[in-house]
Amino acid sequence: MSKKLSTFCLAKYSYSAAFDLAQEKLMKSGNSPTNCPGIIEGIMDAELSGIKSHGFPYLPIYCNHLKIGKVKGSAKPTIEKISNSSLKINADNGFAHTAINLGFNSLFNMCSEQSIACMSIYHSYNCGVLGFHTKRIAEKGFIGLGFTNAPASIAPLGGSKAVVGTNPFSIAVPLNGKAEIIIDQSASVVAKSEISVRAKTGESIPEGWAYDNEGNVTTNAQEALKGTMAPSGGYKGFGTGLLVEILSACLAGGNLGTQASSFAGEDGGPPSTGQFFIAIDPEKFNSNYISSIKSLIESISEQDGARIPGSKRQAAFQKNQNQEIEISEQTLERINQI
Repeated sequence: MSKKLSTFCLAKYSYSAAFDLAQEKLMKSGNSPTNCPGIIEGIMDAELSGIKSHGFPYLPIYCNHLKIGKVKGSAKPTIEKISNSSLKINADNGFAHTAINLGFNSLFNMCSEQSIACMSIYHSYNCGVLGFHTKRIAEKGFIGLGFTNAPASIAPLGGSKAVVGTNPFSIAVPLNGKAEIIIDQSASVVAKSEISVRAKTGESIPEGWAYDNEGNVTTNAQEALKGTMAPSGGYKGFGTGLLVEILSACLAGGNLGTQASSFAGEDGGPPSTGQFFIAIDPEKFNSNYISSIKSLIESISEQDGARIPGSKRQAAFQKNQNQEIEISEQTLERINQI
């Protein structure tokens, strides 16, 4: 469990040592032991999948939000079954991961019995990488759909006031016991965390990522955080964000993006956002599902240079799962201050 600094200013941890480090800091910040595993598993999966922005660099933010009350460390989520194929969970303003873990076994059982099942979560905090959760559904042999809303950061086409958040959706498709396809994308050109990282380092952002608070295109990351995100595909991106908002806020019961406090800043109380998940047993609907999905995948993979959505993160996970977790010296310094 020892760590060492590499010549590239990276601290290297074994999986268990990295897990223990995250748990120590979360608990010192007020998170109960029962609320630690889910969020740490999300951090670790992001690290292994090559999605570093949602890995250990986010830990200091999580810990700070625990300390100031944006996340309830003592949260006790409650589950309510509302039909034979649906349930809802009150996350009690704790990490969404704990609430999701609480409901997944019931979701899987209902899907096995009913062919399709859904689960809503409300009064929850950031769920991290949405594809991490839908991947787990696919690994059970079900098609997994996930939606989560976020604090408002995207304005409608023609407007200048943010209405919906980056609001990602994800679908994970099973084949041979694993998620063969993972689509995980936000309604904005890039995830807001990408701009936040650049704002901290003073690095500029590409033109077309965001607007300043007057609605002008900007390459200044700090000004972008004061303004709005550019929707992916213009009105289509805003429409995607609106779809997610309807499912995870209006339907699930989470705060609207216009009511939710920031996932990154210190202002306001708990964001109290929402998530919505759907699990589908594909072979109950189509006995030829396996051959059909194989043909679809082959139509992509047989083309030189083409890549199946999610294959990059899956390949990174396979490569990294037996490797040490690397944390930059700068990130580790922030973590050690907790």
